[in-house]
Amino acid sequence: MVATRDEVDELLDAAMAHSTAEQTEVLYFGEDSALTRFANSQIHQNVRQHDRSVQVRVVDRQRIGVASTNRLDEAGLRDVVQSAVSIAERSAPNPQAAVLPTMASPPAAEGSGYVAATAEADPEQRAAGARAVIAAGVAQRLIVSGSFSNGSSTLAVSNSHGVRARQRTTRASLLTVMLDSYESGAASGYAQAGSTDIGSIDAEAVGVEAADKAVRSRGATELEPGEYEVVLEEYAVATILEYLAYIGFSALAYEEGRSFMELGERVMGENVTIWDDGSDATGLPSPIDFEGVAKQRVDLIHDGIATAVVHDAATAARAGTNSTGHALPAPNTWGPMPLNLFMRPGDSTREQLLSGMQRGIWVTRFHYVNPVHPKKAILTGMTKDGTFLVEHGQIVRPVINFRFTQSMPEAFSSVLALTADTKLLPGEYIGGYRVPAVRLGRFNFTGASMRERAGEDGGP
Repeated sequence: MVATRDEVDELLDAAMAHSTAEQTEVLYFGEDSALTRFANSQIHQNVRQHDRSVQVRVVDRQRIGVASTNRLDEAGLRDVVQSAVSIAERSAPNPQAAVLPTMASPPAAEGSGYVAATAEADPEQRAAGARAVIAAGVAQRLIVSGSFSNGSSTLAVSNSHGVRARQRTTRASLLTVMLDSYESGAASGYAQAGSTDIGSIDAEAVGVEAADKAVRSRGATELEPGEYEVVLEEYAVATILEYLAYIGFSALAYEEGRSFMELGERVMGENVTIWDDGSDATGLPSPIDFEGVAKQRVDLIHDGIATAVVHDAATAARAGTNSTGHALPAPNTWGPMPLNLFMRPGDSTREQLLSGMQRGIWVTRFHYVNPVHPKKAILTGMTKDGTFLVEHGQIVRPVINFRFTQSMPEAFSSVLALTADTKLLPGEYIGGYRVPAVRLGRFNFTGASMRERAGEDGGP
């Protein structure tokens, strides 16, 4: 059951009233989510979750205390405030982090990113989508697994500096992995779709895409590792942006000297522009951050030049600027984070990405990705669910998955083409990404993976 605005306001006010600290912040988060899972080409689980919590952060004599609770009665709110105050009393002063924001600008309309049909979608609607995906795979003798989820969330923040902000958002996501039982798992295909509006997700198209990729992956053989031209589908590009957000686009990473971002310097090719915008309705909008600050559009990389990083209240205060509205919930060792990333498209079709490529690799997506050297933004990981050899502008055969180790700024300094169309994808961990597919002049594959067993790693 979704809390009304009045109920949320009462919770915020009640918690604030219990605090005797110099500064207090109360964060309410409520979520209603549902998920339908399917495996072995049949639906096997429907789950639904409802959760509400309150988190309190207090600052007293530059000492910080944070506590949270799911007990939202009067006693629970009193206890969580007392816990936060007690933690602050026992903490060492931290003047560089002991900052709560003031209301710098009004947030966007609180309903931005909310679609009632998504919040109200029932198991029958998700099951119909799952059946459409399964049918596409079964028609090609594939084993189908995946999930179809929908949900709504409410975030509300109040602090003793007068900040009072609230947002409601919805999200739906459908993904599938299809395996060829006759290929011992070596042939696989993947597809995903996400939106604030569940009605815009074409389940049949998702199923057809994954099935087509799995069928074309049959009979994959090994290829020598090395440096190749590549085409990265949107799934692979979104994964790269998610990791760049984590290791490099944060003001804290920049402040600590571990970000690849050198502001004012060229870090990628001149045809690369990346920005974050929590108010853009073509993404997965979230108008405020976890400190209640309105999200600002931040142009991170413009024409290949590193132009900005994202801030929360604490990093902004240290840098002598304003928060850009990118705070995560406290306590937070990651710093601020961009959660609504966009990459500027180009003017090519997917077919034109192959034009003139004498010998290269087509990559559907990456998995098991990890940072190797954050300062250089070197990532390692593996290709997955559709890796193909390209010769003379044509995909000629599937190949066994590669392991890669690559500096992403270096790779994106050789962007040869980008598609005009983009795809909206929910992040693997957090956020959302609207990106094109790209062709890169070089990408370093360090080895081939072993043939995967059916159902092993990467399944939803």
